Amino acid sequence: MTNNIEFNSDPAAVPIWPVRNRDLGAWQTDHPGSMSAWCKSNDFTAAAGKFLTLPGDDGKLAGVLLGLGDGGEKTRDYWSFGSLANALPAGLYRVEGDLSPIQADHAALAWAQAAYRFTRYRSENADSSRGGDGDGDDTARLCLPENADGAYLQGTIKGSFLARDLINTPASDMGPEELADAALALAAEFDADASVIVGEDLLAENYPAIHAVGRASTRPPRLIDFRWGDAGAPRLTLVGKGVCFDTGGLDLKGAAGMLKMKKDMGGAATVLGLAAMIMAAKLPVALRVLIPSVENSVAGNAYRPGDVLATRKGLTVEVGNTDAEGRIVLCDALAEADSENPDLIIDVATLTGAARVALGQDLPAIFTGSDDLAADLIRLGEELDDPTWRLPLFAPYYDRLKSKTADLNNVSDGPMGGAITAALFMEAFVSQSDRWLHLDSYGWNDRDRPGRPSGGDGLAMRALFALIKERFA
Repeated sequence: MTNNIEFNSDPAAVPIWPVRNRDLGAWQTDHPGSMSAWCKSNDFTAAAGKFLTLPGDDGKLAGVLLGLGDGGEKTRDYWSFGSLANALPAGLYRVEGDLSPIQADHAALAWAQAAYRFTRYRSENADSSRGGDGDGDDTARLCLPENADGAYLQGTIKGSFLARDLINTPASDMGPEELADAALALAAEFDADASVIVGEDLLAENYPAIHAVGRASTRPPRLIDFRWGDAGAPRLTLVGKGVCFDTGGLDLKGAAGMLKMKKDMGGAATVLGLAAMIMAAKLPVALRVLIPSVENSVAGNAYRPGDVLATRKGLTVEVGNTDAEGRIVLCDALAEADSENPDLIIDVATLTGAARVALGQDLPAIFTGSDDLAADLIRLGEELDDPTWRLPLFAPYYDRLKSKTADLNNVSDGPMGGAITAALFMEAFVSQSDRWLHLDSYGWNDRDRPGRPSGGDGLAMRALFALIKERFA
């Protein structure tokens, strides 16, 4: 948990004034004397993301102006608090000005996320490109802004940091067992009931597709399963793709394609972060989390192109490509999720490069049979600057998954529409797609941005939480 946020107020803290450029003149009028003169002498224009430290008559820091440019209305305008957190000298700060609850939450979130460090493998004296180590003594700390929801912020940061840490950890230390251990630790923290099915027991318990993908690894595959909440509450099931490393199997990836494959369990990490948010907020749901956790490896017993696999639902799947393994492990988990007829199933997966080609790294694709579900998630993502975009479950493309030897193939007969055909494959394992939401995510930030450090990231996690809260709370 970040410790650069103080969950109380302190009038002695250094003020930060977020200012639009059109309001800068009024601010100068309200703050005459040395502050206004200093602002003018430095040609500060309140451009978006720019800031100016203001010296007091005693030589100490008297305040900070943070430019919002022409904006200030949208949530995304407040990401700049993240860069400010790393740029200011150590000390305690507070926000001056009227921020809406969403703006106040986002300013504090951006500030808190600026403290994220993945330091597990760094020596203590290694230089950091992001300033202090976040221990509080050399860190700029922010009082919780007025109108901000401290409980929401704590849950969000807990979930975000958990997802980031899991994705950033190399596969050598984040295999199927370690991912299960992380899930069990989270379940124990919130008194959830948890179980794990491991190795050959997957066959005995009728999860043959999960076993087929993971059997070639020296680290046995497993299905992680935990439940939390009142059994009589609305039922929500989260399913996360937990491919801890993906070589591509016998359809081997090239070196460049394999480089970031430690993040192929990003769906599982996002689901665990989301579960942490849900449980911390005590949302009134009967939560179930299902994570098929495997490593897609190459060995003499690896599943092969052309093999026909059994699945939990009873459908048979011809393997057209072993590098399309995520949908195979997810189909067993989705079939189990669907068997209980929950009110909502959400699956998250780093599933297709096609979704990235269509929408880029920052915009996860969503698929669902419910227009309302899609519209609500897109609306909430826009409000929170945690966006998603809907792609269609275009039924005619299902024919591209036909197989002459099995019920369906795990890949289509051509390269086009890959994200859609992957979603259609998984839809075959869900009885009612209007209560199912599939999110195809990159799970990663390729570059540092204010409040969004590079590396693993649970994209759309805040938007999904808002959707669940709106529907069930």
